[in-house]
Amino acid sequence: MNFPSLYCGIGDEAGQMLQSQIEATLELGWSHIEARNLTIPGYAKANLHDLPEAAFQLAARSLDEAGVSIYCFASTIGNWAKNIDDPFEISLEEVARAIPRMQRLGTRFVRIMSYRVRESEDQMEEERFRRLREVTRRFLDAGLQPLHENCMNYGGMSWRHAVRLMDEVPGLAWVFDTANPVFNVDRTRPEPMPRQDPWEFWTQVRDRVLHLHIKDARWDTARNEANYHWPGEGEGAVKRILSDALARGYSGALSIEPHMVAVFHNAQSVAQEDALRSNYVEYGRRLEGMVGELVQQRS
Repeated sequence: MNFPSLYCGIGDEAGQMLQSQIEATLELGWSHIEARNLTIPGYAKANLHDLPEAAFQLAARSLDEAGVSIYCFASTIGNWAKNIDDPFEISLEEVARAIPRMQRLGTRFVRIMSYRVRESEDQMEEERFRRLREVTRRFLDAGLQPLHENCMNYGGMSWRHAVRLMDEVPGLAWVFDTANPVFNVDRTRPEPMPRQDPWEFWTQVRDRVLHLHIKDARWDTARNEANYHWPGEGEGAVKRILSDALARGYSGALSIEPHMVAVFHNAQSVAQEDALRSNYVEYGRRLEGMVGELVQQRS
């Protein structure tokens, strides 16, 4: 068993332009990207399922020519910017656009979420479950595997919410982000709600994790926000989780999401593209080094 099966990364962390994302991937010696937002010359930045058809065809051709594949599609379906009382048609239209593009690119996995957390006790759980059952069914019927990420959404409110969501939505699997528990509070605890424990969250969902996002952070109480760090230098229990995944025979990919470089409004800033690419490549190399040490320790 090879650990991991492959490395990839969320593309726009390497640059806004698709070409930057491809170049960073090849510089690392990798052959896969986790696609989220990208910019094609002549078109505005957009998520893969929101690109105009002509822009998507250009993107697909560029990926083919470079020999780079899309391992997972990080869609915006049900993400933190979407409310559970928004029209469901918004999500269904995104699904309908995503499926043929994933099939064209040979992409098996798609990341989805469970809508923004409501600032009230009523989270409209049954409506969330109903919608995700339908979204999940449509992807599965197309031979594609939906993965839910623990982020700023219902499924990220605590590991208990995550487990209940998967129990209520047959066929839904998990993409675990190591750093998201660092900034998310545990909404099953009384006020003042503590931040989640990444290791505890991992141990409760790991049997259903098919994809891993490697991100690391420390919570800055004074600034009331997370500061992002190299893998293993934050509070995301990255090394411990990777060691456990290795010991348990995890056979999925590792996808980096450095989150360390600020993204400015000018998507085509040369300085920004260089900074993103440099950080992404260094992050990937550091992760490879950490994994290499863990594998050596077990051999």
